[in-house]
Amino acid sequence: MIERCKHKGVPGNVLFHHRSHPSEIRTVAYQRDSASLREAEARAVQADREGLARWGDAEWSLRVDLAACYRLVDLFGMSDLVSNHISVRLPGPDEHFLINPFGMTYEEMTASSMIRVDLDGKIIDNPNADYSINLAGYVVHSAVHAARPEVGCVIHTHTVAGMAISALECGLQPVAQASMRFGKVGYHDFEGIAVEPGERERMAANLGDADAMILRNHGLLVACPSVPQAFNTIYRLERACLTQWIAMSCNSPMRLPPEAIIRKANAQYSANVATPPGSSGVTKPLGEMEWPAMRRLLDRRDPSYRW
Repeated sequence: MIERCKHKGVPGNVLFHHRSHPSEIRTVAYQRDSASLREAEARAVQADREGLARWGDAEWSLRVDLAACYRLVDLFGMSDLVSNHISVRLPGPDEHFLINPFGMTYEEMTASSMIRVDLDGKIIDNPNADYSINLAGYVVHSAVHAARPEVGCVIHTHTVAGMAISALECGLQPVAQASMRFGKVGYHDFEGIAVEPGERERMAANLGDADAMILRNHGLLVACPSVPQAFNTIYRLERACLTQWIAMSCNSPMRLPPEAIIRKANAQYSANVATPPGSSGVTKPLGEMEWPAMRRLLDRRDPSYRW
């Protein structure tokens, strides 16, 4: 069944799809108080009970956040058909991580569809009979998770702006405030499609302890302690690349701030001075404060990511 979007401010001929099952695609109108939205929410509540029973609280919570991240990356225009990948590290000594079923679009991702793999590429749990993992996705994400145990989430994108900046000799420049968040950026030269396990060591070495890396002639990658922080980082990195791309296309000399101001802005970002401390007196890392709002944004449109 296809329903046309009737939400105020959205053209009526826009179609929105979500998955109800890995082998089925159905459509929900993103309209408040609509029957379809109520049905999707009811199913999400049921899926929550089933997910907790099957995977436990810790894994299910990460599955939901990971599915939300896929949907948000798509919503903000950073997806690439069925390509690219986002992964989340699972707690425990086994060093397993969750990654997407290759062949589904980002808007189809659900909490229960994620595939659990180990660092050797062995599939531990795959709820999708018709899907498996992408080899390049395994190589890229296992490289980071193996080298950086503190990293909880890795996001890799192929946006036009990211690929454009990845092809520039100058790399990312401090052209605007958003760019100055990234005081340390790794760079990894293109070696062909990342399907050879031998590239993992070089990729990890080039990332170092940075939370962002530009894959030359390829795209962007971020590695952060949590899903909320990773989404916020890739969103800001994408905006920084887009801003630079537009500025450079104006064919006019760019004005960059003095080096001392760039360092000051980066230190301010690192301390997250714009966010007031919570009730505990501790300032949350960038992305954590915004995450509940991002989840609400999705829930108002389509809560099926929680299935």
